[in-house]
Amino acid sequence: MTGPPDRIDLSSLATELRNPASTEIDTLDTVDLVSVINEEDRKVAAAVSEELPNIAAAVDAITSALRDGGRLVYVGAGTSGRLGVLDASECPPTFNTDPDLVIGLIAGGDHALRHPIEHVEDQPESGAKALQDIGLTMRDVVVGIAASGRTPFVLGAIQYARSVGTTTVGLSNSPDSALAAVADLAITPVVGPEVITGSTRMKAGTAQKMVLNMLTTATMVKLGKTYGNLMVDVQPTNAKLRERAVRIVREATGADDSHARDALERAAGDVKSAIVALVLGIDATAARSRLDTANGVVRRALGEGAP
Repeated sequence: MTGPPDRIDLSSLATELRNPASTEIDTLDTVDLVSVINEEDRKVAAAVSEELPNIAAAVDAITSALRDGGRLVYVGAGTSGRLGVLDASECPPTFNTDPDLVIGLIAGGDHALRHPIEHVEDQPESGAKALQDIGLTMRDVVVGIAASGRTPFVLGAIQYARSVGTTTVGLSNSPDSALAAVADLAITPVVGPEVITGSTRMKAGTAQKMVLNMLTTATMVKLGKTYGNLMVDVQPTNAKLRERAVRIVREATGADDSHARDALERAAGDVKSAIVALVLGIDATAARSRLDTANGVVRRALGEGAP
């Protein structure tokens, strides 16, 4: 006798296995309880490090796509979808990117960011439609995120993206997953069973966030959004960020506080222009012109050379 057609066998998924280190977690005192969680969390960075070559390959693909006018699109459900939206939403204030350059799509739409809409993840056609709705093109890169590597919403999105000719990346935490099989590039940090069985918002989610941070940060560095490790494309839109902008100009140029603030004011708050103006001893307009010629790369505008 067979079960219902929609019954799913989770027994083979690494994300659904029971963790022997936490089988008695409900009997532990608080310090021991959180120690178990902490010990398991230590394994996440090591799992991600095993995937660095695949992460680097994805970064190169994303960088190339963005240089050619494409976009980076994250697609996920539940925790995975929320992490994609989070990473995408932090790119504009951190790197001064257009909000449409890095896009996060979650099953169920923005309402699902705060309210669980679990059934939508079982609809592959909804994943495809989410990409259709943003006018996906072959110039874009789509990163499907699913801890189990089997979420229908994500698989439907990746399959649609491939039909368009879009480069696809599958980020999951289960080896030999359906997502890895269908995507052009696979990133699979295997973190092992969760402390609470199946709760992939824990180690799997942490690994996903680390990878997503790498994808966007490394891409933005390669696109010239930093000068050294300084966040020179920051948007000084509040008091904290305005002070950060001053500090960045000081760090990059060696100028004192007064000269850094004056240069920023003359550059209308543009950190890159302020740096180039101070280092080269030119006005803000000339600095902006040099940056335009250098495609916005500070090191190149300063004549220091850049990849």
